[in-house]
Amino acid sequence: MIGHHEALIYTMVMMSAADNDMTDKELSTIADIVRHLPVFDDFKVDDLPALANRCSDLLADEDGLDKALEMIASALPAQLRETAYAVACDVAAADGLASQEELRLLEMLRFTLPVGRLPAAAIERGARARYTRMT
Repeated sequence: MIGHHEALIYTMVMMSAADNDMTDKELSTIADIVRHLPVFDDFKVDDLPALANRCSDLLADEDGLDKALEMIASALPAQLRETAYAVACDVAAADGLASQEELRLLEMLRFTLPVGRLPAAAIERGARARYTRMT
């Protein structure tokens, strides 16, 4: 059993690894979220690398994605499910373009947690707005 901090971190690591390319921007976004989001106020940032490695090890298993999604859903109370979706969207948007794999994982998260269509659309739009760059 994992706690809510670990579930949120697993969500972000899964999103970063979804397209097999964990970019510096995505990893930096994860670290920034852990340092600044109030839900992580009582979390020791030094534990982040170990938790990220645990998630990576789990995802390397044949059915690791399904196990991770189940663990996340079991660990998160209802009031943190939209938060989990939001941090996943932030990681997906961090490098400027969400891949098909990232979009598919967002869909899986939305159904697994569950997050309604309208809240999900609002969260996605907020992430897109935060990470839009001028070209």
